[in-house]
Amino acid sequence: MRIVITFFRIRPEDGAHAQVGREDGEVSNFDEALALASSLAQSLDMPQRPDAVTIFDEAGRELHSCAFALLLPPERRTP
Repeated sequence: MRIVITFFRIRPEDGAHAQVGREDGEVSNFDEALALASSLAQSLDMPQRPDAVTIFDEAGRELHSCAFALLLPPERRTP
């Protein structure tokens, strides 16, 4: 399935979101989509470190959204 992964920063004061990265991908299932998002979050050259990620299907429906740290293995998470 085709997916779009967006990475963004969240401003704590008012919850405003700013997109810092976007990638398209082709995956077989939801687990692969999560793995791809995690991999890209660590490897993409983005202007700022993202706070969160959202994964959309090709029709623009949101499949998953979470704080960025939740996709990282525990040893790579920052407090």
